[in-house]
Amino acid sequence: MELPAGPDEHETVAAAVHLPDGLDHALAVPVDPTAAAFFDLDNTLLRGASVFHLAKGLYRRKFFGARDIAAMLWKQAWFLAVGENLDHVAKIREQGLGYVAGHSVTELTEIGEEIYDEVMGEKIWPGTHALAQMHLDSGQRVWLVTATPIEVAEVIARRLGLSGALGTVAETEDGLYTGRLEGEPLHGEAKAVAVRALAEQEGLDLSRCSAYSDSANDIPLLSLVGHPYAINPDARLLEHARAHGWQVRDYRTKRKAAKLGLQAAGATALAGALAAASARRLRR
Repeated sequence: MELPAGPDEHETVAAAVHLPDGLDHALAVPVDPTAAAFFDLDNTLLRGASVFHLAKGLYRRKFFGARDIAAMLWKQAWFLAVGENLDHVAKIREQGLGYVAGHSVTELTEIGEEIYDEVMGEKIWPGTHALAQMHLDSGQRVWLVTATPIEVAEVIARRLGLSGALGTVAETEDGLYTGRLEGEPLHGEAKAVAVRALAEQEGLDLSRCSAYSDSANDIPLLSLVGHPYAINPDARLLEHARAHGWQVRDYRTKRKAAKLGLQAAGATALAGALAAASARRLRR
């Protein structure tokens, strides 16, 4: 059954979380206290890369300069147009760690709240948010599972009314960031390891759990649960999902897909302009 078109992307998320009439029964969620749902963030629940939105907010707050944001804009344009690139995400993350070194956890959390209000809130995919709400309404717990810094992931989870978040943890000393990570980024196989540990802690039956992601990098997480869903999938995940009979949902309508393409092209052009401006300043 064809899902009805969701609300316009400029409508508020609060108005979009109600499940549309006619949502197919294949996605009906049974009441089960041993079940939970795990949602990837970037391009699954949020349009674009959350770490880019964070970096852009830090740029506006003078954490770094135009040349740095130009490089990040180019990576975000690639992300929107092509999909997740581990090298790009890793480089943005490493840059971000350096920029926040010496700043406090409290400061970054407060900035995360502000950036959610400024940008992230309106970037939430209404269709995916509705799926998360469906799990919550049935009495299941819902977690974000993302490579995004845990402080920002927790802000997003709290704002969306989710149960909690698993994210990448940056090292701190006396409440200040050191510029290093604690362990590895929560990505790929690490997500599956973290969810398996959470399931054991919470008494969850993973065969009854659901997971949602857009990226083939999350196949280990999706393969861990009994109900995997490919949401706005990249080409590799779409192929894998079809081969394994997984549910596929794409909330990128043709109109929105075209708009994302324009955004990607615009971001690339802006990146070039900023880079050129930076170069001129350096030559002076």
